[in-house]
Amino acid sequence: MNFAPLPTVDAASVPADGLVLDVREDDEWAAGHVEGALHVPMSDFVARFGEVTEAVADGRRAYVMCRVGGRSAQVTQYLVQQGVDAVNVDGGMLAWEGAGRPMVTENGSPAVVL
Repeated sequence: MNFAPLPTVDAASVPADGLVLDVREDDEWAAGHVEGALHVPMSDFVARFGEVTEAVADGRRAYVMCRVGGRSAQVTQYLVQQGVDAVNVDGGMLAWEGAGRPMVTENGSPAVVL
């Protein structure tokens, strides 16, 4: 059985107004995340799938991100199978940080990638 190649972009190519879907767990999110990202942990993903479909209802592309790209690849594959325009952010938050892209925390402390 052949699978279509997973659509992937590098962190530097995510548009500033792009819809980033962060599938990391709560502790990872709290340590540092992309401002304005939609946080739906992979462990809650199926239960909260409606939030994702609502966010992409206007045809927006979802830029799916985790720490390094493994979990987000699985979620991207699932979304594509559901007909959602989704791409995996290659290298995840580590690549985002490495590209010098901005990160925030809820409490104002310096953002880090766990």
